[in-house]
Amino acid sequence: MTTEIPDGNSSLEDRILGGLDAEQREVATTLTGPLCVLAGAGTGKTRAITHRIAYGVHSGVYSPQRLLAVTFTARAAAEMRSRLRDLGAGNVQARTFHAAALRQLQFFWPQAVGGALPNLLDHKAQMIAEAARRLRLSTDRASIRDLASEIEWAKVSMLTPANYLENAQDRGAPGGFDLTAVARVFQAYEDVKTDRNVIDFEDVLLITVGILQEDPKVAATVREQYRHFVVDEYQDVSPLQQRLLELWLGGRNELCVVGDASQTIYSFTGASPKHLLGFKAQYPDANVVKLVRDYRSTPQVVKLANDLLASRRSGGPAADAAWAAPLQLVAQRNPGPHPQFTECTDDEAEAATVAGKIRTLLDDGVPASEIAVLFRTNGQSEAYEQALASAGIGYQLRGGERFFARKEVRDAILQLRAATRAVSEPEPQPLGQLVRDIVASLGYTDAAPHSGGALRERWESLAALVALADELAQNRGPQFGLADFVNELQERSVAQHAPTVQGVTLASLHAAKGLEWDAVFLVGLSEGLMPISFADTPAAVDEERRLLYVGITRAREHLSLSWSTARTPGGRANRKPSRFLDGLRPDSVASSAARGRGATPRRKAAAPASCRVCGSMLASGAEWKVGRCSQCPPSYEEQTFNALREWRKEVAQSADVPAFVVFTDATLTAIAEARPSSLEELARLAGVGPSKLERYGEAVLAVLTESSAV
Repeated sequence: MTTEIPDGNSSLEDRILGGLDAEQREVATTLTGPLCVLAGAGTGKTRAITHRIAYGVHSGVYSPQRLLAVTFTARAAAEMRSRLRDLGAGNVQARTFHAAALRQLQFFWPQAVGGALPNLLDHKAQMIAEAARRLRLSTDRASIRDLASEIEWAKVSMLTPANYLENAQDRGAPGGFDLTAVARVFQAYEDVKTDRNVIDFEDVLLITVGILQEDPKVAATVREQYRHFVVDEYQDVSPLQQRLLELWLGGRNELCVVGDASQTIYSFTGASPKHLLGFKAQYPDANVVKLVRDYRSTPQVVKLANDLLASRRSGGPAADAAWAAPLQLVAQRNPGPHPQFTECTDDEAEAATVAGKIRTLLDDGVPASEIAVLFRTNGQSEAYEQALASAGIGYQLRGGERFFARKEVRDAILQLRAATRAVSEPEPQPLGQLVRDIVASLGYTDAAPHSGGALRERWESLAALVALADELAQNRGPQFGLADFVNELQERSVAQHAPTVQGVTLASLHAAKGLEWDAVFLVGLSEGLMPISFADTPAAVDEERRLLYVGITRAREHLSLSWSTARTPGGRANRKPSRFLDGLRPDSVASSAARGRGATPRRKAAAPASCRVCGSMLASGAEWKVGRCSQCPPSYEEQTFNALREWRKEVAQSADVPAFVVFTDATLTAIAEARPSSLEELARLAGVGPSKLERYGEAVLAVLTESSAV
């Protein structure tokens, strides 16, 4: 039911509902009864539900202490709390499922169970290793990690060691063990926890569910406390979380859920979109609102995302549930550049190409913090870390050292806290300037240092705190002072809700969920990586497609998709572009401009495996590139090679990138020896990919022509 705006309350309408579109406004004013919001990427779902909560609080429909908003990450919960405070509804609880359950468990444990609540286990690895030793099973770090993931899946699926085996027949061999061994490890792990008097994160949910099911008084108390519920990212709910939600509700229907089945990418953890897709069947009188207006991305990016979903071939009944009527996004932004598709000869060349494109974006004014490189597995990050470092470009590895654990950040918070005792009330200057003055002694200056390394990283951390102070002062108003800022930092530290740091983000596609950037580079898009090689069922392949969809929809304006035909320089070019790109990428990787000049088709022959001079086997990537072993003398003319090196130096200096980003020495040697006379001949050389052919091809041919005339 849509709640009418009270008479004489137009200011409330303007303040909370004024900036919403028609569908968002329908969400924000539907305050009672079951509500399902199907929200596509970039459609403002968080805005819609936070304004709904704020409108309900300010209009008197909700008591802020009796509404619980739950989501799946501490960062998302912290972001929701921050937005609610900005809207004047700061008393509303926004928590993860685990945080909400733990709070209830800590409160009710003494009366429901008695004694002290067992300690909470941060990591399972040590306990699982001990469980395996008790069973005399040999394990390593990788197998322990896989066993931990399997046990987590079993517990959120509400399985026990006793019934795991009969319900896990399609789970393969977790950690390299047969399912019977996994069940034994599962039981031994539970025994070890009991011996140590500890519980894990899944136990928090399981025990809370058990207490609510078995103790009517506790259940009644919780249901009296919370009358209204909001669940974000509902497509990721597990059977255990769904059961807890049902017990919280106790048969009532004051529930708003928000999600997008096309962004279900955590099935391996037990997440399932069936509850989102079946919401209308469970609550026949539910209102269903679709948010499809994409405010994040340009029409070009949105079209690619829509086309990716539309090009899906049916994977059979097992894959259908998560793909029921995928939302078709409608772009609201002005047009932007078309997505770029780039094929590279090897992983090293791909990383160098991406670094060069990032340098161009930086030179064009795109902030480093608004650029991301996203990959399928964390092991792919190393090549991009090296390429960016060589190019003098700062980066931050998402999942690396946590922002609030950095020494300079901890020191800054200590100084800010100390300053709250010295600052007079009211504060003599704006919050942002006050924070600048306080952290200046730690190395902050208004201008960024020209040097890189640790000095630049320290400055970027402090600059992020200053920028956050400016942002909060603007959003919260002049009454938001230094003490408020310190409290905000403390809360963000607990939730790991870090402010924006200047630096290109390197992250896995899974870690990028919920984030967005002006420019996104999706790398390593070859078969075996996208979809990943172990995605061997239709449902698993569909999840990989959804993962790529999430990656595409992280981009606001610039989007680049790339892959390489070989793993190492000079390696066999046996990789193929991801099947997901079929029908999306151009017929040829070369651009239309390059094709007009007679560029070669996408595939080219692999480099020879033996030296063209002496016939010996080639031993390195550099030898493969030139087709000659290092013992044989070069066949190029000295002035030609020197002319190419001088040209490369000028181009690199002009673009402010290392020389190898333009062409490596091995590639220059190959060009000088082959002396190609056309773009077609140049394109056949290892190390000359389509993007470099288009960018440098004509100039290289001109250098060769001029050097031959000398």
